[in-house]
Amino acid sequence: MPDPATAPVIEFRDVSFRVADTQVLAGLTLQVSSGETLVLLGRSGSGKTTTLKLINRLVSPTSGEVRVNGMPNCEVDVTRLRRGMGYVIQDAGLFPHFTVERNIGLVPKIEGWPKEKIRARTQELLQLVGLAPEIAARYPHQLSGGQRQRVGVARALAANPEILLMDEPFAALDPLTRDDLQREFLLLQQRLHKTVVFVTHDLREALRLGSRIALMEAGKLVTVLSPEEFVKSTDPWAAAYVRAFGDGLESAAKRGTS
Repeated sequence: MPDPATAPVIEFRDVSFRVADTQVLAGLTLQVSSGETLVLLGRSGSGKTTTLKLINRLVSPTSGEVRVNGMPNCEVDVTRLRRGMGYVIQDAGLFPHFTVERNIGLVPKIEGWPKEKIRARTQELLQLVGLAPEIAARYPHQLSGGQRQRVGVARALAANPEILLMDEPFAALDPLTRDDLQREFLLLQQRLHKTVVFVTHDLREALRLGSRIALMEAGKLVTVLSPEEFVKSTDPWAAAYVRAFGDGLESAAKRGTS
């Protein structure tokens, strides 16, 4: 039997996904270790978001197997599976008619937490993501884009899941806010050590945030490299990304690991 301490938290075993005549993913084999941030990097249509959705069974593979904590995820109750994962998307995906406190407390409420525990957890998380306590009573439309994303991260962390799935969560933000949230994400990850799968098409973001970068193209996994390895890689696709993003990538990779 595999050692639980070293076994991957998430594993793709020769996974393919097809929609009608379109092959979205082909033969994906990939492992995600406990506590790492694996970045799925690639162009639009490369299969990044589909890969993410296969983890929490928003879609199911046409062939192959996705395993979570050693179990095929198709054998786990889908509600229980998803409650064990935080999910963060662009513009946070908050319920507009819920206050911030209700948005953050949604999963804990479903799990049957008492009101006082939910309120305390909400305040703890608001502090963790850099928001003032009074934000709890506001509605999403009363927040800035950066505040909404912070609330989205807080909601994903509310029930203390082991796994975070993040689908281009900072892509719609202005550069300064995006930089702030990337920095805060790194500090959070250093403190919480979640297992994170993070989707982006931005190489600088991948280098800054990722423990490893899984480069995808046309539904296939091209290579998996550390940030430092990526900027020096002779792989044609990785080298093309480095050329496209220009100078300063080495420092971005080093900053992400500091």
